[in-house]
Amino acid sequence: MNILRILLTLVFGISLSSCQMGNKEKAGEGGLSGTLHIIHAGSLTYPVKRITEAYKAENPGVEVLTEAWGSKAGARRIMELDTPCDLFLSADYMVIEHMLIPAHASWNIKFAANEMAIVYTSKSRYAEEINVANWHEILLRPDVQIGRSDPDQDPCGVRAVFTSKLAGLYYHDESLPNSLLNKDRQNIRPKETDLIALLETGQVDYIFLYRSVAQQHRFPYLILPDELSLGNPHLENWYAQVSTQTLGSSPGSTITETAQPMVYGLTIPSKAQNLLLAESFSAFLLDTKKGGKILEDLGQPSVVPAPNPYYELLPESLKPFAKHVKE
Repeated sequence: MNILRILLTLVFGISLSSCQMGNKEKAGEGGLSGTLHIIHAGSLTYPVKRITEAYKAENPGVEVLTEAWGSKAGARRIMELDTPCDLFLSADYMVIEHMLIPAHASWNIKFAANEMAIVYTSKSRYAEEINVANWHEILLRPDVQIGRSDPDQDPCGVRAVFTSKLAGLYYHDESLPNSLLNKDRQNIRPKETDLIALLETGQVDYIFLYRSVAQQHRFPYLILPDELSLGNPHLENWYAQVSTQTLGSSPGSTITETAQPMVYGLTIPSKAQNLLLAESFSAFLLDTKKGGKILEDLGQPSVVPAPNPYYELLPESLKPFAKHVKE
């Protein structure tokens, strides 16, 4: 009997030890689990894919579901439809300001920059001739097709309008903005990444597009002067000379948007169902050694930490990625 008890005790001890080791290994795989729903700007499609892969490597128990929209269309999905969304990433932080705060979100964090470019392919008409001095003349040639996105749905479309209006000032040509914006309107698409198919198939020769997207798709592109690219934070006053009217957050309403340096923003909507995962993914994305490094490598420099008027409303885990603005 004593021998039997000793054997049973040993067996039980080994089993318990194995269970504890298994539990430790399971815990070590990443404590977070569940499903995270992200709505993001079309221009963030590839960066979000890369960041998600890196995040899941640290958190294998998390499933990340994403939807790409023009940022304004994405904001309307949060506002108007019963669409799950735990995290919203906008190509323009002002979309969050104008459309989601305060009814659908309570704060906003700036996280990355970008700039406008004129993007084309080797088969585009006059691809060998275009340069920083003649790009607007080439785009206006009758046999050239140009494309841009819809300003009422996508910030890139708004920025195409701003670049065209700033070009009128920069080149001292009052007729230039209307000439550019009224040309080939049949090529306007809901979001900037929708234009890529038109460009690749030769239906258009040139598109107004973010430099980062051109780099990610390995398209040739023309770097615009800082005065036109919306990429220089020191030219805020110059950019602010132009504005445009776009659809507002409610049917029939409009808002006035004024040009400014290009900055992306993120928020966790009030309707979010998984706050823990939303905060965790946001912190990963904002970390300049993690998601921020991926964005930088893909052509979008980080602006973290940026001054933030919502600092006191931010989740504690995200405050290190923002600067407190003292009133």
